[in-house]
Amino acid sequence: MKPIRTSSRALATAPAFDARAFLDSAGIEKTIMKYEKGDTIFTQGDTCDDVMYIQGGCVKLSVLSKTGREAVVAMLEPGEFFGEGCLAGQPTRMGSATAILPSAILRVGKEKMVELLHEQHTMSDRFIAHMLARNIRIEGDLVDQLFNSSEKRLARTLLLLARYGKQDRPVRAVPRVSQETLAEMIGTTRSRVNFFLNKFKKQGFIEYDGEMPLKINSSLLSVVLHD
Repeated sequence: MKPIRTSSRALATAPAFDARAFLDSAGIEKTIMKYEKGDTIFTQGDTCDDVMYIQGGCVKLSVLSKTGREAVVAMLEPGEFFGEGCLAGQPTRMGSATAILPSAILRVGKEKMVELLHEQHTMSDRFIAHMLARNIRIEGDLVDQLFNSSEKRLARTLLLLARYGKQDRPVRAVPRVSQETLAEMIGTTRSRVNFFLNKFKKQGFIEYDGEMPLKINSSLLSVVLHD
């Protein structure tokens, strides 16, 4: 990790939000941290004292049960905030955050972020709308987990990871995440993930040679929509 100090600055789609311009316009002090793949950004139970913004990379949010079982809550991309619970008075982290790819994370202290949101009302409204859209997506993930088959859950997860339906940045490639991580995200085993990936390949829904990253075709949506 390399800290750099600066002194400036359902598939629900989050509204466009230029967070970098938002933070830079205020001229507040912030810290940019560099993480390698697999590095821990924060751990469940850590003090909750800053808000984070992903400048580059990919971040996994997860929760660990008392029995040691991990559940993946979300996979976040560049342009997304996380750790915002501190703004609502959350004293400790409710889950853990891990870099899935080499990532650059901008950290803003809780007090500075609260001050910024109070002073810039237009940007504050956009920040809230952005966070609400992300929460809607996470709620959709929960419904998906409760009611859909593991095959549908995997298809939906791949579509989300490939940013399907996001017109601002259409991407067909899924980030380089392991089958184990995909299994944690959809609540099944790695062997089942491997089985469905090969099935999707045979059906022409994905381009996959056994290694990540893979590419998806829009026809994969038919798996999600099929009753």
